[in-house]
Amino acid sequence: MSLTAGTNDTLSRPSECPDYGEHRMNVDTNFRSGEMSSQKGWIAAVTGAGSGIGKAIAFKLAMDGAIVAMVDKSLPSLEAARKEAEGFRDRLIPIMADLEKDKDIQSLAANLVSDLKGISILVHCAGVFSSGDVETASVDDFDLQYRVNVRAAYILTQALLPTLKAQRGQVVFINSSSGLRAKAGTTGYSASKHALKAIADALREEVNQEGIRVTSVYPGRTATPMQSKISKSMGVPYIPEVLLKPEDVAQIVIDALKLNRTAEITDILVRPAAKND
Repeated sequence: MSLTAGTNDTLSRPSECPDYGEHRMNVDTNFRSGEMSSQKGWIAAVTGAGSGIGKAIAFKLAMDGAIVAMVDKSLPSLEAARKEAEGFRDRLIPIMADLEKDKDIQSLAANLVSDLKGISILVHCAGVFSSGDVETASVDDFDLQYRVNVRAAYILTQALLPTLKAQRGQVVFINSSSGLRAKAGTTGYSASKHALKAIADALREEVNQEGIRVTSVYPGRTATPMQSKISKSMGVPYIPEVLLKPEDVAQIVIDALKLNRTAEITDILVRPAAKND
């Protein structure tokens, strides 16, 4: 069973996707003309920003004064999220992009560079989950998790590295506790998250001397629409009251980003206070 968590559709959208039209153009025009300025000087891109942890991070960044490109596959999710953003809506730029498709990723990266000059924060939060053991899990599901959870993050990071280097920027990978410890029934997902950790670790070694900080965050079970579906697919109760809140994870990310540049947080494991595994 495959589940998509706030994955993503593009600034230069595929032809079959609806257009934001005048609304989107006004946002971009205001940004380029200097009418939208970040109090912190931060310009961020957050994938998987239509719901859950990605949305919470995008909101906290914008509330703190950043200009934020909210990337997600779901147009309704982007529209709903932006409507929620009272007082900081103009700092949120909704962008559709399907991170399963190379052409969308490449178009997204090109337009982020051209339309949002000076991106200094890149947060990878988009992901998909498929349950199943090695004996019976679908290879198609395995490939989908690799494409979205690993390959998309790799391609987007690679494309934005010149900009991030110029800004001495920061990259955050929202991983999972499954990226540290694999469990039965999560083979493909855990494998993709271990691979994502490897990318983050290697990237840190490659770009740290150029002033780029790289942080991996490993949340435990979090009360998100994706976790609700995962729990159902795994046959376990979904009790949001005992899970992490998306805002908990978002606050940790913001605190890490704000840390004095003499320090770097490389890895953060955060779990619900009520342990049930």
